Amino acid sequence: MLSFTDAAVKQFNAALKGPESVRVAVKGGGCAGMSYALEIDSETSEDDIVVVLENITVYVDPHSASILEATTIDFVKTGLSEGFVFNNPKANTTCGCGSSFY
Repeated sequence: MLSFTDAAVKQFNAALKGPESVRVAVKGGGCAGMSYALEIDSETSEDDIVVVLENITVYVDPHSASILEATTIDFVKTGLSEGFVFNNPKANTTCGCGSSFY
């Protein structure tokens, strides 16, 4: 389903404090139609898919999971900018900033 690079896992571990978890989702909006979302979240819904990576719990709702299937989340530092990057083979189009897709 969804995978994470070592750099992404390391960044999650550095950012999370205590029992917090990460929610990965796809939301409507953005220049190309859909946007990726990463949020700190400690609550789960009974239909969430739960992925455990080292000390991190990741929640994904079923709708987002179907869109994010085979996606790899990476954390990239380039020059003065850094951030999470979604490498989604199902994305047909992406916007110039890379955070919106269709």
